[in-house]
Amino acid sequence: MAKTPASACKLRLGTKVAELLQADGWSTWSAPAKINLFLQITGQRSDGYHNLQTVFQLLDWGDSVYIRLRKDNQIIRAGVDDYGVDEANDLIIRAAKLLQARANIKQGAELAVSKNIPLGGGFGGGSSDAATVLLLNSLWQAGLTNDDLAMLGLQLGADVPVFIRGHSAWAEGVGEKLSSLNLPQAAYLLIDSGVTVPTRELFQSLELTRNAAAATIADFVSGTVLGNAFEPVLRAREPEVDRLLEFLSKLGPASLTGTGGGCFVRFKSLADAQAAHQHLPPGLKSWVANGVNSSPLLAQLERWTKERDL
Repeated sequence: MAKTPASACKLRLGTKVAELLQADGWSTWSAPAKINLFLQITGQRSDGYHNLQTVFQLLDWGDSVYIRLRKDNQIIRAGVDDYGVDEANDLIIRAAKLLQARANIKQGAELAVSKNIPLGGGFGGGSSDAATVLLLNSLWQAGLTNDDLAMLGLQLGADVPVFIRGHSAWAEGVGEKLSSLNLPQAAYLLIDSGVTVPTRELFQSLELTRNAAAATIADFVSGTVLGNAFEPVLRAREPEVDRLLEFLSKLGPASLTGTGGGCFVRFKSLADAQAAHQHLPPGLKSWVANGVNSSPLLAQLERWTKERDL
């Protein structure tokens, strides 16, 4: 991790993120990906949202978020690396401004992201990046609690709170009611199908099961409840996803993650996942990662806090 952020010098427009980080004052933070080991809908709420049950498995792979503090109150997305999201709608910008307003912070920040997690794949990239930016709470010494940050995160996305809490978890409600889990060691082969369908369209699908019987953590642990409610819907409307999952099922237990087009296969060890990786057809965007119960971001923040307090 880079040294503690300092006040920023003037940005050079058109600078790539890698070049930008050669300047002083930047700190580097993890933004881990997630997968949903199980996902079902148990009903619709009066506010139009749906009640879900899911298991979030955090991974030791993801994006990197870079932060540098400013003495003024500007929030700026630095670098010109294009990951397909305009600055006004970027969750990292929205997260910083939300925290700034909530805690009445007069400082600003420059933010940059090195993207590894594919957009719209269901791996939680945007939400994880936003959660990592909310650690400006510590850098700005804003004084909010983790409960405060989780509530702020929920305004940005239903799965932001799990990244704030930093633990693999059983989730209910819209995804904000979390119970930490110690999941067994596993490694995952991750594949981006390249298919992106708006979440709203999937929720509106007539084929989607919205009234599954409520399950318990014990049901999940015993293997009684498995699968992803959105998988049959997406497989029916997107032949490419159907073909991919059919192929992946020959390598091991394969599933869709979240509401995106991302897929994963579970293995007992990283070596097994890496071996299966060699059998993928050329041209597929794919990665191998370990499941982790505690986010690498938590360890980074703990080290930073100890260094600051020395």
